[in-house]
Order: sequence, then structure tokens, then C-alpha cells
Amino acid sequence: MRFNELRYQDPITRTYLGSPSIVRLPGGDLLATHDYFGPGAPLSHEGIPHLSSVYRSSDNGATWTNLTHIAGAWWSTLFVHGPDVYLLGVSQEYGSIVIRRSQDGGATWSHPADERTGLLFRGGPRLEPPNYHCAPTPVLLATGRLYRAFEDCDPCVWGSGFRSLVISVDANADLLNAAHWTMSNKLRFDPEWPPADWGQPERPGWLEGNVVQAPDGTLWNILRVNSRPAVNKAALVRIEDAGRRVTFDPQTGFIEFPGGMTKFTIRRDPVTGMYLTLSNNVTRPAYATQRNVLSLHASRDLRQWQHVRTLLEDDSPLPVEESIRLVGFQYVDWQFDGDDLIYLVRTAYDGAHNYHDSNRITFHRLEGFRQLLVAA
Repeated sequence: MRFNELRYQDPITRTYLGSPSIVRLPGGDLLATHDYFGPGAPLSHEGIPHLSSVYRSSDNGATWTNLTHIAGAWWSTLFVHGPDVYLLGVSQEYGSIVIRRSQDGGATWSHPADERTGLLFRGGPRLEPPNYHCAPTPVLLATGRLYRAFEDCDPCVWGSGFRSLVISVDANADLLNAAHWTMSNKLRFDPEWPPADWGQPERPGWLEGNVVQAPDGTLWNILRVNSRPAVNKAALVRIEDAGRRVTFDPQTGFIEFPGGMTKFTIRRDPVTGMYLTLSNNVTRPAYATQRNVLSLHASRDLRQWQHVRTLLEDDSPLPVEESIRLVGFQYVDWQFDGDDLIYLVRTAYDGAHNYHDSNRITFHRLEGFRQLLVAA
């Protein structure tokens, strides 16, 4: 399999590549970021991963140049607002919620030194609560406000500790001023909520939500659900009162969602009105963590999802079990780009220690995607 690689990291370094994000800048260039994790990753003064790198392409993704590195930026989303580009995420693994602004196309960035310069919500010291968590999921503009999903992992136990929340701000406000931002209540996952036919999930919980606006104008946070042994599940959390309140109805809030055990990104096509996601649909239910298949899926109502096309699938001669163990096309961030979709993939392939510990960030383009939606 041939890749357009934005970055390769030799697994011998025990440093792995995560959290890709991509946007097209107002001037036409593409801007991308990713962070580093693993035992060899760069660490903060508290001994926690915290570094991201920034890349720019002036030829529509054919080649990439490393612009700079940002300390204190992790699990972050790029988004364009007005003439500027912003980076919104956390300061380190389970850190403070921080935002940065670049006014020169990503070459230099503001520093979130305090609540007036981008330090939005303070996290606790070295894994003490609050422990803010997220992934590069969309910043949504709706009803005059910008919304983004986060979690507070308290207690800091992966899976069961995640409490869902959203933050929001008036779209005309100074986004670097914490006083303008609102945080909702924090909603804990109740282990009694999953239906009986899920079996007995291991560390049930939700994380890495996507704020989306339904066709009727209501706002929802659609979250990945750690549902193993059940697969392909997601949860819909209702957002109300301009982002101040989130609620969940366990009778109606769980849906069948392809790839719901893994991070996904949902956006609505402004032309067709359909909702799209690029996700790791589990094709072999016995392997709940399968990530060696990446597909485009579509929905008209956010509840019923259809497979549209398989985009990436392991073509190596590995046996099925080994392929699932070693290969991953995951944590995709993507954007509409005219008639095409462009997307960045956290890729584990050809030498990665396992599917999770990715050794590549790869760039891809799906041309003429709306032609595929006709039958969906």
C-alpha cells in the first residue's frame, strides 16, 4: 500500500503519532497538526505527553512542510474562524482546556498563559481532577455560538471515568478570553444504562464526542461508546440552554453506529444535508477493537447510518488475526474540500508495534464523494 505521508516515525523510538487534524486556510494552503504519545514521547515538566507539530501544504496535500512545534498542546482541533486559525484542545494528556490563535497561517501561535490569553478551564496538577480529555472532533457553529465536546475523567480511569460535557462561546466574542466561555454540567455514564443484549461491557463509558445540529435544529453530542463485547454503538447526549446543560435518555440515546468503539468525526454536508463520518466499521464482531478497515458512512437523521464505501483496508499478506493486531487506519480528521473529501489518518502499518501505536500520519483524498451518496 502506498501512502502520501505527512509524517513517519520509526517505531524504534517508542514514540507514536496521534490526533491528526486538518483545515484549509483562507489563503488556500492546507494546515495540519498531530501530537506524540508512547513511552518515548516528549514530556511536560510533570512527566506527561504534551507536544504537537504543525505542517503546511501549498500543493493540495501532495507535499508537506513542518512549520513548527507547540509545547502544551494535545488532543487538539484546528478550526478557522474569521481570518484566523485556532487550535483548541488540552495542555497535556488530561490537562487544562486551552486555545491558541495564529494570524499568520500557522507559523506562530499565541500562548495560553492565563485566562485572558487562552487558558479556558484549568485542569488539576498531574492527573488530579479535573482531568480534561478530548480528541480532534469538530468545533460547530450553530445559533451564533461555537461548540466543542470534552470530557472530565474523574476518577481518572479510562472508559468508566469519563464525564461528558460541552463548552461554548458567542461566535463574536474574543475566543482567547475564558470569561466568554461556558461549560455545561458534567454527565457521568451510568453502568446500568446499557441494554441487556450488550452483555456485560468491560469498563463501559463514553468519550470523544462530536457536537452536531440535527435537521430539526436541536444540538447533540454523539459520543464513542466503550461497549465491548458489543460493537458499533454510539450515544446521543442532548445539548440545551445554549450549551449550559446536557442530558441523556438511556431509552432512546443509544444507536447502532459503524465504528462506535473508536474515535470518529461527524460533519454535515452543506450541499446534500447528509451527515457523514469516516470510521472503523467492525467487520469481524469477534474483534471489537478492529481498526484495519476505514469506511465512509452517511445518515440523513443522525440515527440510521449506512455504509457508503470502504476507503482503506489492509492489503498486506498478514493473516486476519495478525492484520487486526498490527494494522490501524484510525482517529481520522476530515474536511469538505469542494467536491472532494480530504482526510488525515493516524496509521499503523508495515512495522508498527500494534494497531494502536501508529507510525504514520497519512493524507488522502476522496474525489467526487457526493456521487456516492445518491444511493445512500
